[in-house]
Order: sequence, then structure tokens, then C-alpha cells
Amino acid sequence: MLAGGRAPWFFDLPGAGAELPGSRVWGMPGAAVHAGRKDWAMTEQPRRPVATYETYQEAERAVDHLSDQGFPVERVAIIGQDVRLVEQVVGRMDYGRAALHGAASGALPGALIGWLFGLFDWVDPLVSALLVALYGLIFGAIVGALFGLLLYALQGGRRDFASVRSMQPSRYDVVVDEAVADEAVRLLGGLQATGVGGRTAPT
Repeated sequence: MLAGGRAPWFFDLPGAGAELPGSRVWGMPGAAVHAGRKDWAMTEQPRRPVATYETYQEAERAVDHLSDQGFPVERVAIIGQDVRLVEQVVGRMDYGRAALHGAASGALPGALIGWLFGLFDWVDPLVSALLVALYGLIFGAIVGALFGLLLYALQGGRRDFASVRSMQPSRYDVVVDEAVADEAVRLLGGLQATGVGGRTAPT
């Protein structure tokens, strides 16, 4: 017990108030002991690209090759560059298709919710779950169809087509910590000699 009858705090312990160099957190003494370790763990090592590929599959194969050669792959990253939005039109949209898409999107959640509620019947949970899941599927499809019709009507004919959006990088860079980058370049040079696409990044 300290003066005043209070129990000792953490900051009252010897050395608890010591700060590590460059690790102050909002000027709070003592907290810097833990913050120094956190800052060290979150510090990124200098990296540089060692190879560039046109597809993700090629970049993935390059990293897999490094792993097979015993390279420390935890020091590797695949970075997509020059990302662009691609919207692929898949067909026309009208009231019928809007209702169909809405019913399809609402049927599965309705069946899942019905299945979960049906499991609470302790007498015959399997039959109850299947029956309530069927009711949930029908109810979810109806609600989804109505919701799809409502959304399509609110658009006022401004978007009479259905599409799928995706993000597509134009290339994929394999980047490695600077300390082991030369070793990665050497190993990937052997992979490219086997005919795999991609090119070594300039050093």
C-alpha cells in the first residue's frame, strides 16, 4: 500500500515509466513500453518489385515457385497496378427479369432463416426445419420479387440492363523485401527460363 491507502498502480512499479526512444504515445509515460513493440511490428521493410506479370495466375505461380525453393514467402506481396472498373453487361432488364432476379436473391436467405427457426422444434427438429425452410424460401422469393419490381420501377427506365462489375488490374507486381530481393530475382529467373510469362522488374 502506498501513501493515502491506495494500491500500487502499474506506473508506480520500478521502470514502468521509462520510455523507449521514439516510441511515445500521446506523451503518456509507461504506455511507451508497449507502444515501442507495436511500432516495431508495424514497420514495413523497404521493398522493391522483382517481377511483373499480366495475369494474377502467373504472379501466383511465381510466389508458389519461391515457396517451393524455400524462399521466405512471408516477405513477398502481390500488388495489382493500374486498377480499372469493368462492367460487363449480361442482358436486358424488364419487369419480368427484375422480379426473377429479386426472387432468386430473396429465396436463399428466406430458406436459411426458416431452417434456423425450424430447428427450435424439439419434438421433430429435422422435419420442422425442412418445412419451415420451404415456407421461408417461398416467402423470401415473393418478398424478393416485389422488392426487385419496386427498385426497377423507381429507376424509371434509366437502367434497362443487367451487369456485373469487377476490378481488374492491368498488371501484377511481385514485390519483395529489399534485403532478400536479389535472391528472389535469381530464383524467378529460373522460372522464366521454363517458359512462364512475366518479366523481371528493373533493379
